[in-house]
Amino acid sequence: MSGSNNTECGPPVSPSYPTPPPDTNDSSTGGYVQPQGTPPLEDAALDAVLQGMVVGVTNLPGQLVRPRWQPVPPSQPSPSTNWCAIGAIQRDPLDYPENRYQQGAAPDGSQDTILQLFQEELECLASFYGPNCNGIASQFRSAMYIRQNWETLEAQGIALKTFGSVTHVPELVNTQWLQRCDLPFTLRRVLQRTYPVRPIATVLPPTITYEP
Repeated sequence: MSGSNNTECGPPVSPSYPTPPPDTNDSSTGGYVQPQGTPPLEDAALDAVLQGMVVGVTNLPGQLVRPRWQPVPPSQPSPSTNWCAIGAIQRDPLDYPENRYQQGAAPDGSQDTILQLFQEELECLASFYGPNCNGIASQFRSAMYIRQNWETLEAQGIALKTFGSVTHVPELVNTQWLQRCDLPFTLRRVLQRTYPVRPIATVLPPTITYEP
């Protein structure tokens, strides 16, 4: 008997992956629909708003108010330099969203839409470093209770909810204490997304009537 293996091996099978739905989907096409228009502030854009908030009320230079996590972390300033790291560390959505039906809300008035309003709370942490970290943290908290300092945040749909306690957490780096104060605070915002829908009359098939 021959010892050869007669099993035939075909070409490798490529895995199949789902493809995103077309962005033209609406309630008349079926399938998944995607939001249209300008998305809410997220990621780097949200970091920029938080950074501007700290710069605006503490007078720290912009380059010394940094997002907490960066792809390429810059060199840490010297222990004698006052600076801040800030970022949102947790997001708590407030279920359920409000869906508002809007008739003829598309720019040309030809399409109805659903405006979804989703409230969420952002748990943020500002870490202040340097010899004046306590004073700057206190100034930041105090300044954010001034009405005028809310206006830029409110324009982005963001409001201050509450501040936590300032915690002194110095770090020992190369036998030298680096002064640091952490200040947690909570922001509340409304995320707005618009989904394409069509009037019921254009989605349903025409009604057929029979005469006797």
